Amino acid sequence: MSLSAEERRAVVEFRIEKALRAYEQAKGVIGLKYWETIANRLYYAAYNAVSALLIAKGDTAQTHSGVILLFGQRFVKSGLLPVESGRLYHKLFTMRQTGDYDDTYGLEEDDVMPYEEPAGKLIEQVIELAKQSLAEK
Repeated sequence: MSLSAEERRAVVEFRIEKALRAYEQAKGVIGLKYWETIANRLYYAAYNAVSALLIAKGDTAQTHSGVILLFGQRFVKSGLLPVESGRLYHKLFTMRQTGDYDDTYGLEEDDVMPYEEPAGKLIEQVIELAKQSLAEK
């Protein structure tokens, strides 16, 4: 993806907005106990935050697995984020996959709620890195 500096900033800011909106949606349906929906929204909040960071750094990926791989290589293995961040992001992806596609297992409160707060912290950290990267350019 070849973007001008202005286009890159606009895309990153849009992805950050989407991340924050998806996280608020996840929190908003907790009282309804829609565990698959919450898992989906937590993952997409993290996905959009991570995508914003990758784009801010000039990276792109064509698939969700590619985003996970680049995130691990560029930010976890390099030490910019702790190993737990990579594990959490992968867990959110797996949980979303289960909730959206598994015909034999449904998500329950105990599967999802332990990840709500850590996901919020991950999203904050990743968004901060994305904003720092934009400020450097």
